[in-house]
Amino acid sequence: MLACCGAAALLGLEAHPVVVEVDLAPGLPGFQLVGLSDASGRDARERVRSALRNSGFRLPQSRVVVSLAPADLPKQGASFDLAIALAVLVASGQLDPSRLQAHWAFGELCLDGSLRPAQGVLAVVLAAQRAAASGLILPQTNASEAPLLDGLPLYPASSLSAVVAALQGTALWCPRPQLPPAQPAPVGVDLQQVLGQSQGRRAVELAAAGGHHLLLVGPPGCGKTMLASALLALLPPLENEQALMVSHIHTLVGLRAAGAPLLHQPPFRAPHHSSTAVALVGGGLGPRPGELTLAHHGVLFLDELAEFRRPVLDQLRQPLESGEVLIARAKQALHFPSETLLVGATNPCPCGWWGDPRQGCCCGQHRRQQYWSRISGPLLDRFDLQVSMRSDACANPASSPPEATAVVAGRVHRARQRMQQRNPEGRCNGRLTAAQLNGCVQLSPEADSWWRDEQLAPLLSGRRRHRLLAVAQTLADLAASPVVDQQHLAEALVFRSLERSVARDGGLDPGLAGRPGVAAD
Repeated sequence: MLACCGAAALLGLEAHPVVVEVDLAPGLPGFQLVGLSDASGRDARERVRSALRNSGFRLPQSRVVVSLAPADLPKQGASFDLAIALAVLVASGQLDPSRLQAHWAFGELCLDGSLRPAQGVLAVVLAAQRAAASGLILPQTNASEAPLLDGLPLYPASSLSAVVAALQGTALWCPRPQLPPAQPAPVGVDLQQVLGQSQGRRAVELAAAGGHHLLLVGPPGCGKTMLASALLALLPPLENEQALMVSHIHTLVGLRAAGAPLLHQPPFRAPHHSSTAVALVGGGLGPRPGELTLAHHGVLFLDELAEFRRPVLDQLRQPLESGEVLIARAKQALHFPSETLLVGATNPCPCGWWGDPRQGCCCGQHRRQQYWSRISGPLLDRFDLQVSMRSDACANPASSPPEATAVVAGRVHRARQRMQQRNPEGRCNGRLTAAQLNGCVQLSPEADSWWRDEQLAPLLSGRRRHRLLAVAQTLADLAASPVVDQQHLAEALVFRSLERSVARDGGLDPGLAGRPGVAAD
């Protein structure tokens, strides 16, 4: 007899439909599994046998052939155990086929028949809905983190015997458990702890409000890492859909246990500068998402940016522009989301003291040029905010105490609300295309005249003009201004002066490092 049950195979972050076919053929008793499964999937033969026996079901006394179709689709993991066991019960006449019709099953079986949670429940639920499945049977622990979708009933269960009893109508399905409450985010660096550095504090606020990539350049100990760490507390908590996707990504790579609270706090990833391109962007055998995807809807902090290998950094250029990573293989193409806020921090030279008024630099111009050549011009162009910091700014703090993170976060929240009201998709200014930005930005007459000045055109390429306008709009949103004024454009231009210094001198200009920044009011 032939029996079938629906299942799903994970490829990257997406699930693809799989039909589990079981045939009882004449011959000596045996269990054969075909269909391009990995080692953990092939071990399902022993898990299913023991689970059936320990759950009180009889084992078929014939040759059992299990096929995972389509055969050319790679299958990984042990999430097919439940579907195989249910199809075996149908094929052996121990379960009515009509009870399992058009149902999908997802979960790993223990030897005693209990269900163990598996990875990737979010992708499986979405795939089952697209395939118009009648319902999805899954472990009770996985059901707590599965999203509720219209038209797709979820059937949680704790064991194989409980699944069969519920399908036969002799018992009820297990209640859907609630996720434990989210734990409060750990207290990080407060902006009040960062003394001086008015331009750096202003840039961090702009980056959090508009989603603009940020580059901090300065000598050791001037506060670059503190500002990057303080940025995370300025970002708003993730919405439910964003939290589901971020939790799904972190579960697949083993950073989060199944059934754990959803990650409503934006992720913060800080890989070491010795990371490879696969570790940073994704790929390898699998393929698996990299740090860029793990920081989806969060912050990717690249400390010692100029110490990364240039080929590794250049891999970031296209994903930062498109918001996704495309991993192309001979027979498949995987898409990993990467809507990430990139923050880079680096010294101005190998010794770290170029342009510092209190300690001289021992690097020559040739060494500085080699140092900065690791950051290509196209990658530097992706940083909307480029800040040159000085160590003596920390020694001479302002007379008034700096604003705390809670005060700045409130201003960021109000600015993001204005962006959502103006943009139907709710995107922040740093994520808008040129056409979307031109359609929503309103320049004052003075700003429009300054924007069309012929002397400004040679300084800015097409992308730079677009990014400059986005930063200026964020400045207007923070100031609650309905239009972009000339002062907003001028302040936005200050944050693009670093790349011109690098292109001209092959390193940070000491005069630029000493130029005072524009502080927040």
